[in-house]
Amino acid sequence: MHRVTAPLSPAGHARSWYAATAVPFPAFPPLKGELRADVCIIGAGYTGLSAALHLAEAGLKVVVLEAARVGSGASGRNGGQLHTGQRRGQDFLEKAVGREDARKLWDLAEEGKALVRDLIARHGIACDLREGLILADHKARYVKDSHDYARSLAQDYGYDALTPLSRDEIRALVGSSAYYGGLLDRGAGHLHPLNFALGLGAAAIAAGAEIHEGTRAVRVTEEGGVTVTTDGGGTVIADFLLECGNGLMDGLDRRVDAHVMPICNYIAATEPLGERAREIIANDAAVADSRFVINYFRLSADGRLLFGGGESYRRGLRPDVADFVRPFMLRIFPQLGDVRIDYAWGGVLAITMTRLPFVRRLSDRVLVSAGYSGQGVALAPLFGKILAEAVQGQLSRLNVLSRLPVPPFPGGPLMRYPLLVAGLSYYALRDRL
Repeated sequence: MHRVTAPLSPAGHARSWYAATAVPFPAFPPLKGELRADVCIIGAGYTGLSAALHLAEAGLKVVVLEAARVGSGASGRNGGQLHTGQRRGQDFLEKAVGREDARKLWDLAEEGKALVRDLIARHGIACDLREGLILADHKARYVKDSHDYARSLAQDYGYDALTPLSRDEIRALVGSSAYYGGLLDRGAGHLHPLNFALGLGAAAIAAGAEIHEGTRAVRVTEEGGVTVTTDGGGTVIADFLLECGNGLMDGLDRRVDAHVMPICNYIAATEPLGERAREIIANDAAVADSRFVINYFRLSADGRLLFGGGESYRRGLRPDVADFVRPFMLRIFPQLGDVRIDYAWGGVLAITMTRLPFVRRLSDRVLVSAGYSGQGVALAPLFGKILAEAVQGQLSRLNVLSRLPVPPFPGGPLMRYPLLVAGLSYYALRDRL
């Protein structure tokens, strides 16, 4: 275990409202020299930290390599929304993998939410967990399908936490005329994502895991065991490698790059809204709408609107985030035209062709979980636990996830990115029609 070398500072993470309100957390030194471990993990986000925690609790020697800071990737920058289910609906999954596996995937997703709540309670993670999430339909023709889906989940899966909302009912909860109805999910919720990540990091360290920040993995070789070489020249030799860097692993492993693509998403935090906050969201639920490029928003603990809107498909984050996000926010809440934006930041998430996660054994010693497509808060901690189970020889749950259809992106290494941009741009345009 490492000594504390410096306190957390906002400079270690994106200059976000999350970093400004983060709990104190130690910094850990870069890897120097050679280490031997049972398991090496790339990425100190939800997946990697949960895997490290569960492996260390089982008595294995675990080393986590993080290119920046614990939680500095998508795990510490996202919208903080704890969704129900997989990224695609149960009707899609039943057709894709059959009813039996679809049921298993539903049960896993429910376990994922329960695990988040259990980790928060068991390790005393102060991350402002709150209940409720509104799924808002931005087109009138979507409302019937949403209400039918709620009835289907209640009948076929026993999930009775969804309340259908009419246009008047959603208007009473969300201070916008942009929505025609939707669902209130009482079994979902939202939290402070960076503090949740830091809490997982603290729990993993307390269990005996070793973390090296400022340590980027640049090469992986498999000869007997697994050797991971880092940008500082250090190496980790391990029996197993877990690749958990999600969208920030691009270029490390071609087997993953073929199926997982990084894209950039953006969030703005307004000044505190005071009494106006309850006019924006009356019941303090999070909100996610039905657009392909989703608008998602919620109120912070200090009464700010945290609004996520817009994606960019070029490599690298935009520099003009506040100006980029503001128009998306004002389309939903034109009454906030006079409101100041205090924080604005972007992050890199990872998507797949089907929006289903890419969870696989790449070889006997290398496993990956990535491509959460915006559903990582609920799924990533559980999938990290499932990777930890697989390392210990328990493969049944990993095998279910491995059957998810996640085809490679077309175009190969040279054309996959421009083809992705063309496809996503089409769907983004369709949102506006």
